[in-house]
Amino acid sequence: MSLSTAPPAARRAADSARRRTSASVVLRSVLDHGPVARSTIARLTGLSPASVTDHCARLGALGLIREAAAPRQSNGAGRPHIPVDLDASRFVVGGVHVAVPYTTVALLDLRGQVVVERRLGHGDGTEPGRVLANAADGLGALLAEAGDRMPLGIGVAVGGWVDRDSGTIVEHGLLGWRDVAVREAIGAHTGLPVQVDGHARALVNGERLFGRVRGSRSVLHLFVGNVVDAAFATHDEVHHGPRSQAGAIAHLPLQGGTEPCDCGRTGCLQVELSERTLCRRAREAGVIGTMNPMHLVRAAADGDPVAVRLLVERARMVGRAARLLLDVLNPETVVITEAGVMYRDDCLDALREAVGEERAALVVPSSFPDSVLAVAGGSVALDVLYRDPLSASAISGASAGPN
Repeated sequence: MSLSTAPPAARRAADSARRRTSASVVLRSVLDHGPVARSTIARLTGLSPASVTDHCARLGALGLIREAAAPRQSNGAGRPHIPVDLDASRFVVGGVHVAVPYTTVALLDLRGQVVVERRLGHGDGTEPGRVLANAADGLGALLAEAGDRMPLGIGVAVGGWVDRDSGTIVEHGLLGWRDVAVREAIGAHTGLPVQVDGHARALVNGERLFGRVRGSRSVLHLFVGNVVDAAFATHDEVHHGPRSQAGAIAHLPLQGGTEPCDCGRTGCLQVELSERTLCRRAREAGVIGTMNPMHLVRAAADGDPVAVRLLVERARMVGRAARLLLDVLNPETVVITEAGVMYRDDCLDALREAVGEERAALVVPSSFPDSVLAVAGGSVALDVLYRDPLSASAISGASAGPN
Protein backbone atom coordinates (compact mmCIF):
# COMPACT_ATOMS: atom_id res chain seq x y z
CA MET A 1 0.00 0.00 0.00
CA SER A 2 1.43 3.40 -0.97
CA LEU A 3 1.40 6.32 1.41
CA SER A 4 -1.10 8.16 -0.78
CA THR A 5 -3.67 5.40 -0.24
CA ALA A 6 -2.88 4.85 3.44
CA PRO A 7 -5.43 5.78 6.12
CA PRO A 8 -5.27 9.42 7.29
CA ALA A 9 -3.81 8.42 10.69
CA ALA A 10 -0.96 6.55 8.98
CA ARG A 11 -0.25 9.52 6.70
CA ARG A 12 -0.18 11.88 9.67
CA ALA A 13 2.21 9.57 11.53
CA ALA A 14 4.49 9.35 8.49
CA ASP A 15 4.45 13.13 8.05
CA SER A 16 5.26 13.62 11.74
CA ALA A 17 8.15 11.15 11.54
CA ARG A 18 9.50 12.95 8.47
CA ARG A 19 9.35 16.32 10.21
CA ARG A 20 11.13 14.98 13.27
CA THR A 21 13.85 13.36 11.18
CA SER A 22 14.38 16.54 9.15
CA ALA A 23 14.45 18.67 12.31
CA SER A 24 17.08 16.33 13.74
CA VAL A 25 19.22 16.63 10.60
CA VAL A 26 19.01 20.43 10.71
CA LEU A 27 19.88 20.66 14.41
CA ARG A 28 22.83 18.30 13.97
CA SER A 29 24.08 20.46 11.10
CA VAL A 30 23.93 23.53 13.32
CA LEU A 31 25.78 21.63 16.06
CA ASP A 32 28.50 20.47 13.66
CA HIS A 33 28.91 23.62 11.56
CA GLY A 34 27.38 26.58 13.37
CA PRO A 35 27.33 29.47 12.99
CA VAL A 36 26.06 28.35 9.59
CA ALA A 37 23.88 29.91 6.90
CA ARG A 38 20.55 28.29 6.11
CA SER A 39 21.66 27.91 2.48
CA THR A 40 24.68 25.93 3.66
CA ILE A 41 22.46 23.69 5.80
CA ALA A 42 20.34 22.99 2.71
CA ARG A 43 23.44 22.09 0.71
CA LEU A 44 24.85 19.86 3.47
CA THR A 45 21.61 18.02 4.22
CA GLY A 46 19.95 17.82 0.82
CA LEU A 47 16.79 19.42 2.22
CA SER A 48 15.09 22.17 0.26
CA PRO A 49 15.82 25.78 1.28
CA ALA A 50 12.14 26.21 2.19
CA SER A 51 12.24 23.14 4.43
CA VAL A 52 15.42 24.34 6.14
CA THR A 53 13.89 27.77 6.71
CA ASP A 54 10.78 26.16 8.21
CA HIS A 55 12.76 23.91 10.54
CA CYS A 56 15.04 26.73 11.62
CA ALA A 57 11.92 28.72 12.51
CA ARG A 58 10.60 25.80 14.59
CA LEU A 59 13.93 25.24 16.34
CA GLY A 60 14.30 28.96 16.94
CA ALA A 61 10.82 29.13 18.47
CA LEU A 62 11.80 26.31 20.82
CA GLY A 63 14.88 28.25 21.87
CA LEU A 64 17.32 25.62 20.60
CA ILE A 65 18.94 27.83 17.94
CA ARG A 66 19.27 31.57 17.38
CA GLU A 67 20.49 33.91 14.70
CA ALA A 68 24.17 34.72 15.14
CA ALA A 69 25.01 38.27 16.15
CA ALA A 70 27.09 39.17 13.11
CA PRO A 71 25.57 38.57 9.64
CA ARG A 72 27.74 36.78 7.10
CA GLN A 73 27.95 38.98 3.99
CA SER A 74 26.89 37.53 0.67
CA ASN A 75 29.27 37.70 -2.30
CA GLY A 76 26.89 39.75 -4.42
CA ALA A 77 23.93 42.00 -4.16
CA GLY A 78 21.00 41.16 -1.97
CA ARG A 79 20.34 40.38 1.65
CA PRO A 80 23.34 39.19 3.72
CA HIS A 81 23.26 35.55 4.86
CA ILE A 82 22.46 35.61 8.58
CA PRO A 83 23.86 32.40 10.09
CA VAL A 84 22.20 30.42 12.83
CA ASP A 85 23.86 28.79 15.79
CA LEU A 86 22.95 26.78 18.86
CA ASP A 87 21.58 28.74 21.77
CA ALA A 88 23.58 27.09 24.54
CA SER A 89 22.56 29.63 27.17
CA ARG A 90 18.88 28.81 27.64
CA PHE A 91 18.63 25.09 28.40
CA VAL A 92 20.53 22.40 30.25
CA VAL A 93 20.14 18.67 30.69
CA GLY A 94 20.83 16.80 33.89
CA GLY A 95 23.36 13.99 33.89
CA VAL A 96 23.66 11.19 36.43
CA HIS A 97 26.36 8.53 36.40
CA VAL A 98 26.18 5.82 39.06
CA ALA A 99 29.60 4.27 39.69
CA VAL A 100 30.61 1.72 42.32
CA PRO A 101 32.17 4.18 44.81
CA TYR A 102 30.14 7.32 44.05
CA THR A 103 27.49 9.01 41.89
CA THR A 104 28.30 11.94 39.62
CA VAL A 105 25.57 14.53 39.01
CA ALA A 106 25.98 17.33 36.48
CA LEU A 107 24.34 19.88 34.23
CA LEU A 108 25.37 20.07 30.56
CA ASP A 109 24.54 22.62 27.89
CA LEU A 110 23.41 21.78 24.35
CA ARG A 111 27.02 21.48 23.17
CA GLY A 112 27.72 18.76 25.71
CA GLN A 113 29.84 21.12 27.81
CA VAL A 114 29.69 20.47 31.55
CA VAL A 115 28.28 23.54 33.29
CA VAL A 116 28.67 22.14 36.81
CA GLU A 117 29.17 18.72 38.37
CA ARG A 118 29.35 17.16 41.81
CA ARG A 119 30.40 13.81 43.18
CA LEU A 120 28.19 12.14 45.79
CA GLY A 121 29.82 9.38 47.82
CA HIS A 122 28.00 6.19 48.76
CA GLY A 123 28.75 6.67 52.44
CA ASP A 124 25.34 5.31 53.45
CA GLY A 125 25.63 2.24 51.22
CA THR A 126 24.45 1.39 47.73
CA GLU A 127 20.81 0.52 48.36
CA PRO A 128 19.25 1.68 45.07
CA GLY A 129 16.41 3.75 46.51
CA ARG A 130 18.81 5.77 48.65
CA VAL A 131 21.39 6.22 45.87
CA LEU A 132 18.81 7.39 43.34
CA ALA A 133 17.10 9.72 45.83
CA ASN A 134 20.48 11.27 46.65
CA ALA A 135 21.17 11.70 42.93
CA ALA A 136 17.82 13.42 42.41
CA ASP A 137 18.44 15.71 45.38
CA GLY A 138 21.92 16.50 44.06
CA LEU A 139 20.50 17.44 40.66
CA GLY A 140 17.87 19.57 42.35
CA ALA A 141 20.59 21.50 44.17
CA LEU A 142 22.47 22.08 40.90
CA LEU A 143 19.32 23.27 39.15
CA ALA A 144 18.58 25.66 41.99
CA GLU A 145 21.95 27.28 41.28
CA ALA A 146 21.45 27.33 37.49
CA GLY A 147 19.62 30.64 37.40
CA ASP A 148 17.21 30.97 34.49
CA ARG A 149 18.41 27.90 32.60
CA MET A 150 15.58 25.48 31.98
CA PRO A 151 16.12 21.70 32.29
CA LEU A 152 14.99 19.69 29.25
CA GLY A 153 15.41 16.28 30.85
CA ILE A 154 17.76 13.94 32.67
CA GLY A 155 20.07 11.24 31.39
CA VAL A 156 21.27 8.41 33.62
CA ALA A 157 24.27 6.26 32.69
CA VAL A 158 25.24 3.12 34.59
CA GLY A 159 27.46 0.14 34.02
CA GLY A 160 26.22 -3.43 33.91
CA TRP A 161 23.12 -4.60 32.05
CA VAL A 162 20.83 -1.62 31.41
CA ASP A 163 17.55 -1.96 29.50
CA ARG A 164 17.16 1.40 27.77
CA ASP A 165 13.57 0.84 26.65
CA SER A 166 12.22 0.21 30.15
CA GLY A 167 14.67 2.53 31.92
CA THR A 168 15.74 -0.32 34.18
CA ILE A 169 19.04 -1.61 35.51
CA VAL A 170 18.51 -5.31 34.97
CA GLU A 171 21.70 -6.36 36.71
CA HIS A 172 24.77 -4.65 38.15
CA GLY A 173 26.79 -7.23 40.02
CA LEU A 174 29.24 -4.88 41.73
CA LEU A 175 26.44 -2.69 43.10
CA GLY A 176 24.25 -5.68 43.87
CA TRP A 177 21.35 -4.18 41.90
CA ARG A 178 18.73 -6.20 40.04
CA ASP A 179 15.64 -4.91 38.22
CA VAL A 180 15.95 -1.35 39.52
CA ALA A 181 13.41 1.00 37.89
CA VAL A 182 15.74 3.98 37.52
CA ARG A 183 13.56 6.04 35.14
CA GLU A 184 10.60 5.72 37.46
CA ALA A 185 12.56 6.58 40.59
CA ILE A 186 14.41 9.64 39.23
CA GLY A 187 11.32 10.84 37.39
CA ALA A 188 9.20 10.67 40.53
CA HIS A 189 11.72 12.78 42.45
CA THR A 190 12.31 15.41 39.76
CA GLY A 191 9.17 15.55 37.59
CA LEU A 192 11.39 15.63 34.49
CA PRO A 193 11.66 13.22 31.56
CA VAL A 194 14.35 10.61 32.29
CA GLN A 195 16.33 8.46 29.87
CA VAL A 196 18.58 5.59 31.01
CA ASP A 197 21.35 3.73 29.20
CA GLY A 198 24.61 1.88 29.74
CA HIS A 199 27.64 4.13 30.14
CA ALA A 200 29.62 2.68 27.22
CA ARG A 201 26.71 3.32 24.84
CA ALA A 202 26.19 6.76 26.38
CA LEU A 203 29.80 7.67 25.70
CA VAL A 204 29.60 6.46 22.11
CA ASN A 205 26.76 8.95 21.67
CA GLY A 206 28.80 11.64 23.41
CA GLU A 207 31.74 10.99 21.09
CA ARG A 208 29.65 11.03 17.90
CA LEU A 209 27.89 14.26 18.96
CA PHE A 210 30.64 16.23 20.65
CA GLY A 211 33.91 14.31 20.47
CA ARG A 212 36.89 14.02 18.19
CA VAL A 213 35.45 11.06 16.25
CA ARG A 214 32.48 12.93 14.78
CA GLY A 215 32.06 11.76 11.21
CA SER A 216 33.42 8.23 11.75
CA ARG A 217 31.24 5.68 10.02
CA SER A 218 31.71 3.13 12.80
CA VAL A 219 32.95 3.57 16.36
CA LEU A 220 33.81 1.03 19.05
CA HIS A 221 33.96 2.34 22.60
CA LEU A 222 35.74 0.35 25.32
CA PHE A 223 35.07 1.51 28.89
CA VAL A 224 37.54 0.25 31.51
CA GLY A 225 36.69 1.25 35.06
CA ASN A 226 35.41 -0.90 37.91
CA VAL A 227 33.00 -2.17 35.25
CA VAL A 228 34.41 -3.13 31.86
CA ASP A 229 32.06 -3.02 28.90
CA ALA A 230 31.86 -1.93 25.27
CA ALA A 231 29.53 -0.33 22.74
CA PHE A 232 29.48 -0.25 18.94
CA ALA A 233 27.89 2.32 16.64
CA THR A 234 27.55 2.37 12.87
CA HIS A 235 26.22 5.37 10.92
CA ASP A 236 25.06 7.13 14.10
CA GLU A 237 23.14 4.09 15.38
CA VAL A 238 24.32 2.36 18.55
CA HIS A 239 23.71 -1.38 18.62
CA HIS A 240 21.67 -2.38 21.68
CA GLY A 241 20.52 -5.91 20.96
CA PRO A 242 17.55 -7.62 22.64
CA ARG A 243 16.85 -5.98 26.02
CA SER A 244 19.96 -3.86 25.47
CA GLN A 245 22.37 -6.67 26.31
CA ALA A 246 24.93 -5.82 23.61
CA GLY A 247 28.38 -4.88 24.89
CA ALA A 248 28.52 -7.31 27.82
CA ILE A 249 32.17 -8.37 27.58
CA ALA A 250 33.02 -8.84 31.27
CA HIS A 251 33.67 -12.56 30.95
CA LEU A 252 35.56 -12.65 27.68
CA PRO A 253 38.88 -14.45 28.27
CA LEU A 254 41.95 -12.21 28.14
CA GLN A 255 45.21 -13.74 27.01
CA GLY A 256 47.80 -13.57 29.79
CA GLY A 257 45.21 -12.95 32.51
CA THR A 258 45.87 -14.40 35.97
CA GLU A 259 43.04 -13.07 38.15
CA PRO A 260 40.43 -15.60 39.37
CA CYS A 261 36.86 -14.62 38.53
CA ASP A 262 33.68 -15.30 40.49
CA CYS A 263 32.43 -17.26 37.47
CA GLY A 264 35.05 -19.92 38.21
CA ARG A 265 37.42 -19.10 35.37
CA THR A 266 40.70 -17.19 35.33
CA GLY A 267 41.55 -14.07 33.36
CA CYS A 268 38.07 -12.80 32.53
CA LEU A 269 38.29 -9.34 31.04
CA GLN A 270 36.54 -7.40 33.79
CA VAL A 271 38.28 -8.93 36.79
CA GLU A 272 41.64 -8.63 35.04
CA LEU A 273 41.29 -4.98 33.98
CA SER A 274 39.03 -3.47 36.63
CA GLU A 275 40.11 -0.53 38.75
CA ARG A 276 39.57 -2.70 41.82
CA THR A 277 42.27 -5.08 40.60
CA LEU A 278 44.59 -2.23 39.60
CA CYS A 279 44.26 -0.45 42.94
CA ARG A 280 44.61 -3.68 44.92
CA ARG A 281 47.90 -4.38 43.16
CA ALA A 282 49.05 -0.80 43.80
CA ARG A 283 48.18 -1.08 47.49
CA GLU A 284 49.99 -4.40 47.77
CA ALA A 285 53.04 -2.72 46.22
CA GLY A 286 52.83 0.13 48.72
CA VAL A 287 52.31 2.78 46.04
CA ILE A 288 48.93 4.11 47.23
CA GLY A 289 46.77 3.58 50.27
CA THR A 290 43.35 4.03 48.62
CA MET A 291 41.16 2.41 45.98
CA ASN A 292 41.20 5.53 43.80
CA PRO A 293 42.97 4.95 40.46
CA MET A 294 43.63 8.67 40.05
CA HIS A 295 45.94 8.48 43.06
CA LEU A 296 47.98 5.93 41.12
CA VAL A 297 48.00 8.23 38.08
CA ARG A 298 49.28 11.05 40.30
CA ALA A 299 51.97 8.80 41.78
CA ALA A 300 53.12 7.95 38.26
CA ALA A 301 53.17 11.66 37.36
CA ASP A 302 55.39 12.22 40.41
CA GLY A 303 57.86 9.68 39.04
CA ASP A 304 57.05 6.50 41.01
CA PRO A 305 58.40 3.70 38.79
CA VAL A 306 56.08 1.04 40.22
CA ALA A 307 53.05 3.21 39.53
CA VAL A 308 54.25 3.72 35.97
CA ARG A 309 54.79 -0.02 35.50
CA LEU A 310 51.33 -0.92 36.82
CA LEU A 311 49.61 1.59 34.57
CA VAL A 312 51.57 0.62 31.47
CA GLU A 313 51.00 -3.10 32.08
CA ARG A 314 47.28 -2.51 32.43
CA ALA A 315 47.20 -0.39 29.27
CA ARG A 316 48.93 -3.21 27.39
CA MET A 317 46.26 -5.65 28.58
CA VAL A 318 43.55 -3.19 27.53
CA GLY A 319 45.22 -3.15 24.11
CA ARG A 320 44.88 -6.93 23.90
CA ALA A 321 41.18 -6.61 24.67
CA ALA A 322 40.81 -3.87 22.06
CA ARG A 323 42.60 -6.02 19.49
CA LEU A 324 40.17 -8.88 20.15
CA LEU A 325 37.18 -6.56 19.61
CA LEU A 326 38.80 -5.04 16.52
CA ASP A 327 39.12 -8.51 15.02
CA VAL A 328 35.42 -9.17 15.58
CA LEU A 329 33.86 -5.79 14.70
CA ASN A 330 36.41 -4.07 12.42
CA PRO A 331 35.39 -0.48 13.33
CA GLU A 332 36.79 2.63 11.72
CA THR A 333 37.67 4.14 15.12
CA VAL A 334 38.20 2.77 18.63
CA VAL A 335 37.76 5.05 21.65
CA ILE A 336 39.25 3.97 24.97
CA THR A 337 38.08 5.32 28.31
CA GLU A 338 40.73 4.19 30.81
CA ALA A 339 42.57 6.22 33.42
CA GLY A 340 46.16 5.65 32.28
CA VAL A 341 45.41 5.94 28.57
CA MET A 342 43.55 9.22 29.01
CA TYR A 343 46.42 10.92 30.87
CA ARG A 344 49.70 9.27 29.87
CA ASP A 345 51.38 8.94 26.49
CA ASP A 346 53.34 5.87 27.59
CA CYS A 347 50.07 4.08 28.38
CA LEU A 348 48.56 5.04 25.02
CA ASP A 349 51.75 3.86 23.29
CA ALA A 350 51.64 0.52 25.12
CA LEU A 351 47.99 0.05 24.21
CA ARG A 352 48.61 0.82 20.54
CA GLU A 353 51.60 -1.52 20.48
CA ALA A 354 49.37 -4.33 21.77
CA VAL A 355 46.72 -3.52 19.18
CA GLY A 356 49.31 -3.85 16.41
CA GLU A 357 51.12 -1.37 14.21
CA GLU A 358 48.74 -1.78 11.28
CA ARG A 359 45.73 -0.60 13.34
CA ALA A 360 47.33 1.51 16.06
CA ALA A 361 46.23 4.80 14.49
CA LEU A 362 42.58 3.75 14.77
CA VAL A 363 42.75 3.88 18.57
CA VAL A 364 42.21 7.17 20.42
CA PRO A 365 41.60 8.08 24.08
CA SER A 366 38.30 9.52 25.30
CA SER A 367 37.52 13.07 24.21
CA PHE A 368 36.38 13.88 27.78
CA PRO A 369 39.21 12.95 30.17
CA ASP A 370 38.29 15.47 32.84
CA SER A 371 34.51 15.00 32.74
CA VAL A 372 33.89 11.55 31.31
CA LEU A 373 31.28 10.42 33.85
CA ALA A 374 29.34 13.68 33.73
CA VAL A 375 29.35 13.56 29.93
CA ALA A 376 28.15 9.95 29.99
CA GLY A 377 25.04 10.86 31.96
CA GLY A 378 24.28 14.02 30.02
CA SER A 379 24.83 12.34 26.65
CA VAL A 380 21.95 9.95 27.33
CA ALA A 381 19.54 12.91 27.39
CA LEU A 382 21.28 14.88 24.64
CA ASP A 383 21.19 11.93 22.25
CA VAL A 384 17.40 11.84 22.61
CA LEU A 385 17.17 15.60 22.09
CA TYR A 386 19.25 15.57 18.91
CA ARG A 387 17.28 12.64 17.52
CA ASP A 388 13.94 14.34 18.20
CA PRO A 389 14.40 18.05 18.90
CA LEU A 390 10.70 18.79 18.38
CA SER A 391 9.99 16.85 21.58
CA ALA A 392 11.49 19.80 23.45
CA SER A 393 8.25 21.69 22.79
CA ALA A 394 6.45 19.72 25.48
CA ILE A 395 8.99 20.92 28.04
CA SER A 396 9.97 24.40 26.96
CA GLY A 397 6.41 25.50 26.33
CA ALA A 398 7.72 27.77 23.60
CA SER A 399 5.10 29.19 21.34
CA ALA A 400 6.75 32.33 20.04
CA GLY A 401 7.90 32.85 16.51
CA PRO A 402 11.46 32.49 15.31
CA ASN A 403 14.15 34.38 17.17
